[in-house]
Parts: sequence; structure tokens; C-alpha cells
Amino acid sequence: MRTKCAFWAVLAALGLVSTQAGGDATHDVPSAFYVSKSENRNQVHYAVRLDDQCAPAGAAPVQPYWRMLEHDAHATEPLLSREVPAYGIAEQSIVSRGERGGVVRVVLRALRSRPLLLTTFASGQSCAASASLVIAGTPATLTNIHVQLKWPWGVAYLLVSGRALSDGHPVSERIEP
Repeated sequence: MRTKCAFWAVLAALGLVSTQAGGDATHDVPSAFYVSKSENRNQVHYAVRLDDQCAPAGAAPVQPYWRMLEHDAHATEPLLSREVPAYGIAEQSIVSRGERGGVVRVVLRALRSRPLLLTTFASGQSCAASASLVIAGTPATLTNIHVQLKWPWGVAYLLVSGRALSDGHPVSERIEP
């Protein structure tokens, strides 16, 4: 728990999350899914701010931030304003909040045609989150999105990967801009 609290303290200091959002850092999920890119090992993770019942806290509980794996396994940084169109959230809304979790509808700026549902729930003594969307025509749990960059600039394609909700088999889909 101490590491998780320190993680959220860093995010709050960077201005990535609000300490007034109604959540409790001990319940938050630091990564529901992530975006990797071909340029380096750094990743954009999508954290979820939760209350003591593992329900989404505040009006905008999902926050993207960088895990700077090129520097250190624990280094984080906020998205720069120029990175928001690629990795930011276009919209998010609370679908439900309950006694043991909730659901947030999230639309990523770079993938507006594929809204995802981020479900939060109690898992033992802590909280967890899972993102789901349709991948290659199959309802699936999202594991990650990989961005293949194009030289000298731009995006060649996105590779969306996950596991089928029906039986857990791996699914992926290449999406070209």
C-alpha cells in the first residue's frame, strides 16, 4: 500500500490527479491498460481514481500519464500538451457506481470510434479495473494498444490487443489511420 500511496502523491504533485477527487489513494488502480509505441520503451498508462468501495471517484476518474521506462522502472511524467491529441482522453462518463465498483465509459482521442468500458471492482482486500471493447469483431478485455510510428513522423497503425471475453483467447486488430 505504501508504494501505491507514494505513486499517487507523485501524480498529484505532477498535477495529474486531484487529491480532492473523492478517492482514496489506497484504493486506486495505477494502470487499467497502457499504450506502447515503437519509438522506445516508455508507455502511457491509464490510472483510475477510486473510492473506498472501488467505485470511480469524481467526474473524471481516468487519468493518463507516462511511465518513463527508458529512465527508471518507477519514473512517471504527465502528458505534454502536444501529446494529448495522441494519448489523451476525448471524453469519459460514469455509467454506474455501486457498493462494489462501477463502470466508466472512456473515449480515447486517437481511437474515437472505439469507446471502451472500464469496470472497477473489489478484488480481495484491494480494488482492480478492467477495460473492455470490441477487438476484431470480438468483445474483449483490452490489454494494450501499440502505436507503430511512421518515419519521419505520423502513425503507421495501431495494434489493439486483448483477450476474448468468451473464452480468453488472444485477439488483436491492426487499425490504420
